[in-house]
Amino acid sequence: MSYKAVNPYTNETLNEYENATTQEIEAALQTAAELAKQWETEKRSNRKTILQAVAQQFRTQKAAMAKIMTQEMGKLIGEAEDEVDLCANIADYFAEHADEFLEPTEIPTKNAKAVVLKQPLGPIIACEPWNFPLYQVMRIFAPNFMVGNPVILKHASIVPGSARKIAAIIEAAGAPTGSLTNLFLDYDQIAEVIADPRITGAALTGSERGGKEVAKVAGENLKKSTLELGGNDAFVVLEDVDKDLLYQVAPAARLANTGQTCTASKRFIIPDALYDEFVQKLTAAFAEVKMGDPLLQETTLAPLSSKKGKEKLQKQVDEAVEAGATVVYGTQPVDLPGQFFMPTILTDITPENPVFDQELFGPVAQVYRVKSEEEAIQLANNSRYGLGSVVMSSDPEHAFRVASQIKAGMSFVNHGWTSLPELPFGGVKNSGYGRELSESGMLSFVNEHLIYEAKN
Repeated sequence: MSYKAVNPYTNETLNEYENATTQEIEAALQTAAELAKQWETEKRSNRKTILQAVAQQFRTQKAAMAKIMTQEMGKLIGEAEDEVDLCANIADYFAEHADEFLEPTEIPTKNAKAVVLKQPLGPIIACEPWNFPLYQVMRIFAPNFMVGNPVILKHASIVPGSARKIAAIIEAAGAPTGSLTNLFLDYDQIAEVIADPRITGAALTGSERGGKEVAKVAGENLKKSTLELGGNDAFVVLEDVDKDLLYQVAPAARLANTGQTCTASKRFIIPDALYDEFVQKLTAAFAEVKMGDPLLQETTLAPLSSKKGKEKLQKQVDEAVEAGATVVYGTQPVDLPGQFFMPTILTDITPENPVFDQELFGPVAQVYRVKSEEEAIQLANNSRYGLGSVVMSSDPEHAFRVASQIKAGMSFVNHGWTSLPELPFGGVKNSGYGRELSESGMLSFVNEHLIYEAKN
């Protein structure tokens, strides 16, 4: 595995790094183990102060951190700045709520006192993706830092500068060496780190293939793991929808981050009475995007993150069309040097089409026509994925009833996908297991230690 950042707008190589050596890996593991032991006897309040300083560093260096992300993986500079703000908010949230979430819990029981302590497990490894280079790291680092679990970071190979930057920011804020250690690891080295007895768990956000490999190695070594994998999220429109809100929410639900988001809406499920109008409105919105330099505020659609990603997406679209899908809009070459992909709308996709249950990671929307609400729910659930979904209706109770029937880890009513520190993030089925963020995420790598004291 080569760690190499190539600007997807200019195609310029920015930086390249060698994989970690055996000595560097051993030093990182030992430092993490020693730090975990040290934290067992230290006050959590010390880490709270440091994590608040991390949040402040993010805000102070927002422009520089956003620029690194935009240059490495191409996201719009405004989206990159929002990501830095979200990271700062996550750090503040866990600094503020750690004592509450980690408070011992007393369990009522007869003739005894039963208390559950929430104790750190020890060092964990986090394997993180490129689409949100800082946010993905912060949502695993912040809660585990407060718990007392040092984190070894294996970041995506195309964002090495972002990986180095977040590690430097955390160190500059006063975090002890070993709190977050960035290592450029290949696949064999990842397996070796997970298997090492000093590592207690593994967290991965990424592909199904990567999730299976990490889960396999973790399972073979009896280590806990959490996985946030792909999505084929449904965007379900009900007949009583507020159409003004619908046409405001729908385009962004697909095109934000150039569609390179696990929880992005990918399958738009539209009632027959609204179908033609919806396709027309979505086409008009897609046609209005302005592709160009992602560092410029006037650009509204950035390039894809890499040539490899663009080629994969094009192959999927071509296969869909060969199998009978209709191109309503898009698929045309973009006359720009970077890895741009024209926003595309596909219809007439049958269950036999190869892309019916694939994740299309880019600005490609699939639109389905349904004749009933029951058919819409059935179609939404006809996927091996179960990450997120959106339900649009002017009647909140109606939307809630429908959302509750969708097999997903997260559903959003009258709102595109979102992520906030207080909301649990994760999915079911092939979208993975476990949760990050919120109290649930903070307890993912915690030993819930029961102490039972019998009374005479």
